[in-house]
Amino acid sequence: MSFRLNNLRNAVLAFVLVPLLGVLIALGMLGLREFEQQMQLRMQEDIELVARSIRLPISTAMVRRDAMDVQQALDSAFQLEQVFGVYVYDAAGDLIATSGPRSPSLDRRRDALLITATGSQGAFDERHGREVFSFFLPLTDAGGRIIGLLQITRDVSRFQAYIAQMRWQGGVVIGVLSLLFLLMVLWGHYRAVGRHVDLLAQAMQRIGQGARGLRVPEEGPDELRLLATNMNDMIERREDSERALEAQRAQQAELEERLRQSQKLAAIGQLAAGVAHELGTPLGVIAGRAQRARRRAGADSPLAREMTSLLDELGRVEGIVRQLLDFARRNPLNRRELRLSDLVVDVVARARAANDCPEVDVRVEASEQDRDLRVQADPVRLEQAVGNLVANAIQSARTQVVVAWCRPQDGADAVVELSVADDGPGIAEEHRDHVFEPFFTTKPVGGGTGLGLAVAHASVEDHGGRIWLDRSWQDGARFVMTLPVHGERSP
Repeated sequence: MSFRLNNLRNAVLAFVLVPLLGVLIALGMLGLREFEQQMQLRMQEDIELVARSIRLPISTAMVRRDAMDVQQALDSAFQLEQVFGVYVYDAAGDLIATSGPRSPSLDRRRDALLITATGSQGAFDERHGREVFSFFLPLTDAGGRIIGLLQITRDVSRFQAYIAQMRWQGGVVIGVLSLLFLLMVLWGHYRAVGRHVDLLAQAMQRIGQGARGLRVPEEGPDELRLLATNMNDMIERREDSERALEAQRAQQAELEERLRQSQKLAAIGQLAAGVAHELGTPLGVIAGRAQRARRRAGADSPLAREMTSLLDELGRVEGIVRQLLDFARRNPLNRRELRLSDLVVDVVARARAANDCPEVDVRVEASEQDRDLRVQADPVRLEQAVGNLVANAIQSARTQVVVAWCRPQDGADAVVELSVADDGPGIAEEHRDHVFEPFFTTKPVGGGTGLGLAVAHASVEDHGGRIWLDRSWQDGARFVMTLPVHGERSP
C-alpha cells in the first residue's frame, strides 16, 4: 500500500504521531544529557570533598617536613573506592609523594607550577587505556603561602560504562514508548474514526454500484454521525426522485400506449363503420329477395330450404355488421340513473337465451348493501359491455358463470366494481395482452368475430371506467370493470 498523506490514518501519523515522537525523543535525550551532567558533577564534588578533607593534614605535614605523615594521609585517601591515585607536588612542581599509579597529567614541572598559580581545577585524562578525572588543589601554610599542589584522580571508565548503559536503556525505553504510541494511535484511530469511515466508504461504494435501499450506518463520533445522516437524507431524496421519475416514465409510456391504442381503435372504428355502412344496403337487398324467393317456392320445396339457410347466414352477417357498428359507435353517452341489479339480471337472461347453454349455471351475486346500487350510465352501451362479457363467459365455462358487483375493497364510494368469472380453461398467457384488441379471437373460424371484448372495452372507457383481465384468477377467466357511480371519470 502506497503512503499517501491524503489518507486519514497516514495524515494522523504524519501530523500527530511523528511530531509527538520527535518531542518525546528530544525530551529523552535532554533528560539523559542532564542526568549525565549531574552524575559528572556529583563525581567531581566527591573527589573535591576527598581532596579538601586531606588538604589540611598534608599541608601541616609539609610545613613540618614530615614525609611519613604526608604518605599516611595519601594512603588513607587512596583506600577510598572512588580514588584511583593521590599525588603531592612541592612549590617547585616536583613530585614528593604518591599513592597509586603515576599521574600522566603532570609529567613536566611547568604544568605543576601553572596549576599551582591558577588554583584548583579538574581535568579528564587517560591512563593505560582507562579514562580518569583529576582534581588539583593548591596546598598553603598558615599564612596562605602556596607550598605545594595536591592531585587526586578517579577512574571514570565505570562511570562512562554506566552512562553508556543508561543511554542504551534510554534508547530502548524511547523505542518501546514510540512503538506503544504508534500502536495506541493506530488502535485509537481505528476504534474512534477508522472503522466508521471504512463502513461509510463501503456503503457508498455499494450505493455507487447501483445497490438500492442501502443506508450509511449512523455510528461513531458526532461529526461522522452527522455526515452519515446527511448522506442518508441525500440518498433517500435521490431514490425518491428516481422513483418519481420512473413512475412518471411508466405513466408517460402508459399514456403513449393508450394514445396509440386509441388511434388504432379509432382507425379500425372508422374502417368498421365504413364497411358496415357499405354492406348494410346490399345485405338488405339480398335478404329481401331471398325472403320473396322462399315465399314463391313454397314451404316444402328444396328452394325454400336453400333460401332459409341463406337467410340464416345473412342473419349471421347482419350480426357481424351490427357488432362493427357497435364498435365504431363513439357517440356522446345518454346517461341516466340505472339500478345495477336490474341491468345485470336482464343482460344475463338475454345472454343465456342467446347462447342456449342450459348446462351452464349463471349466478348473480351481490351483497345485501349493494343490491340497490345505482350508477349514472348509458343503458344501451353498458348493456353491450356487460352482455359481451357474460356471453363470452357462457361460451367458455364448463359448469358455471358468476356475475358479481360490489364496492371496491379500498372503500372508494364513488366507484362500483363488476366482475364476470367462469370456470372454463382460462386464457393462455401469450393471449392475455391481446384480448381487448379488435378482431382478436381464439375461437375457430366462424366461431366469433373478435369484437365482443373490444366493444366492452370501448364502452367502459367511454363511461370513464376501466376494464382488465384478472391475472391472479386461477379457475378459468375473470374480467373486472370499474365504473364511476356519479358518471365522473374514475381515478
